[in-house]
Amino acid sequence: MKKIILIFICKLFVLNGFTIINQEENRWEINTSGGITWNIDSRLPHYDHIEMSGEQVSVVLRYGVDQEGAFVLERSFVWPMLRTIPNNTHASLMRRFGWDIVGDMITVNTRRLTQEKVKNVTLDGILIVESEFTTLQNGKLKLTRHLFPSTKEPAYCEKYVLQNVGDQAVLVEVPSANSIIKTDPEKGVDGEYIIEATVSGVPGTSIEAGDSVIFYADFKAYKNDHTAQAIDVEKELIKRKDLISELQDNLVLETPDPVINTMFSFAKIRGSESIYKTKGGYMHGPGGESYYAAIWANDEAEYINPFFPFLGYDIGNISAYNSFQHFARYMNNDYKPIPSSIIAEGTDIWNGAGDRGDGAMIAYGVARYALARGDKQEAFELWPLLEWCLEYCRRNLNECGVVTSDTDELENRFPSGDANLTTSCLYYDALLSATYLGKDLGKPASQIQSYKKQAKELRQAIEDYFGGTVEGFNTYKYYKENNVLRSWICIPLTVGIYDRKEETIKALFSPHLWTENGLLTQAGSETFWDRSTLYALRGVLASGETEKGMKYLKHYSTQRLLREHVPYAIEAWPEGNQRHLAAESGLYCRIITEGLFGIRPVGLHSFTLMPSLPKNWNKMSLKKIRAFGNNFDLNVSRKGKKIKIDVIIDNKLIIEKIINEGEEILIELPL
Repeated sequence: MKKIILIFICKLFVLNGFTIINQEENRWEINTSGGITWNIDSRLPHYDHIEMSGEQVSVVLRYGVDQEGAFVLERSFVWPMLRTIPNNTHASLMRRFGWDIVGDMITVNTRRLTQEKVKNVTLDGILIVESEFTTLQNGKLKLTRHLFPSTKEPAYCEKYVLQNVGDQAVLVEVPSANSIIKTDPEKGVDGEYIIEATVSGVPGTSIEAGDSVIFYADFKAYKNDHTAQAIDVEKELIKRKDLISELQDNLVLETPDPVINTMFSFAKIRGSESIYKTKGGYMHGPGGESYYAAIWANDEAEYINPFFPFLGYDIGNISAYNSFQHFARYMNNDYKPIPSSIIAEGTDIWNGAGDRGDGAMIAYGVARYALARGDKQEAFELWPLLEWCLEYCRRNLNECGVVTSDTDELENRFPSGDANLTTSCLYYDALLSATYLGKDLGKPASQIQSYKKQAKELRQAIEDYFGGTVEGFNTYKYYKENNVLRSWICIPLTVGIYDRKEETIKALFSPHLWTENGLLTQAGSETFWDRSTLYALRGVLASGETEKGMKYLKHYSTQRLLREHVPYAIEAWPEGNQRHLAAESGLYCRIITEGLFGIRPVGLHSFTLMPSLPKNWNKMSLKKIRAFGNNFDLNVSRKGKKIKIDVIIDNKLIIEKIINEGEEILIELPL
């Protein structure tokens, strides 16, 4: 058993190189149900990993098919609310299990079940594996595994369906098993924790041809003062499917491109499932076996919170509002920085990198969230946080009028100088959003005018301070002393600053920065972080460069959805080995809402719209948009050389407009 696990773990190191394997050929394909399927062929072995989450557990499944065609699996569990000591950012109870339930537990005709041949693997929010076995007695069996986390319980579940597909009866036995680990009480915030693995067995049963048996396994953990709850895996499977259906039935993207449609559909799952029910309320967490029961000014406030109102996922909106309330606890009269992260279920903070521009991140996110949410009462409650963060940024302007900070969201992994382009651009966008939100909330005209004036001055300061020639491109220096291209030169495009659009886009897609995995963080390095690629694709589309943006969006989407590491946007490489951090999936969704459809919130019930309809598409739609206090469909179609916009509520056409390509219009929805 130990030898098998060791071999598997050693094989996992191959993951560091999976990005160079067969890049010209997809490994996965989109299936008829909207998921993706890997039909096993000769390209073996292959290993991958995926993270899936519920309210009290997260699991990273390191899975694959070995050279002989057998399925291999290691489960990495995280229980975010079972806190360990020291109770810091990473203090979630974590364990890895390599238990081979099939190979170790199932006997057929009194022999171990061996010689597995995996036929296919499917992902649709659940990991499903279909295999076949031929026994020594010439019996044939089909095994289907369903692997998934509980939506509400601190448990992970596995369902096994073993079907006799031969022509004679076989005897099947699966022993029941219960394994308990008691952790060191000195290492737990709440003392001893109990980790329990259970297999519900099958007593000796003769299975006739065509019949099947079902058995289950679950892995759970709990405090020592709690009685273990029995897990009904069938009910948990229904709940998981219901959650996926809820997410897929809202904010539905319909375009002629199935890859982009499906990638968007998957991104909604990963972006939404990683929300934990902590003592500090619902908290969205990045994941990655590191970041749980905690929030960050970038991942949550800046990246994903502005997206949740469009999806209308109640727990997503609750978590977004809750995160802003947590940050608001740290407003102060001395205007000392708000912490970068609030950790340990809201009981502590992390600010180990100093001020990363967190005030600008929070201001940007809270303003866009409040506008898109369309809830006036919520907006009133969040306004003081926006107001404080804007004032904090203003007080940190340097003599050239741009915002200073200790570092940026990469926390000194790469240089960012004393003032960086991202922070000032986020502050600029937040000022604009404040003028829109302030107007709808009836704030003093003098305050709104002041924000407009500050935004105008800041835009000019961004041009004067950061504008320059870098490696032959008339684009932006990421910081004053910067002389090497950086991926974050894309950020002005995402906030409506197009002064250097052409040269910036040339630089982004030049060999200096662009790779098969998206943008390098810095020219000449090997490091890529998806977040800047996702921002860049959004910005290029929002700026009206539709054909170029779509070319690279299609490439990126295919790479992440159908190639070697699937099916979500990732954090980075080599750091973290391309973990499926959740907020990056929110950024992918925003490529569609803010980039492709060009939606920019300008009021609690209004937005500007500048769609980017590709030349080879006749139409595209976003249906069941739950933002701006409404539930509406947005259809964009061609009408001769013009673009037709339809807004539909309750199956009634309420807005119909004909516009020129590249034209921006105002959409005002009913109150």
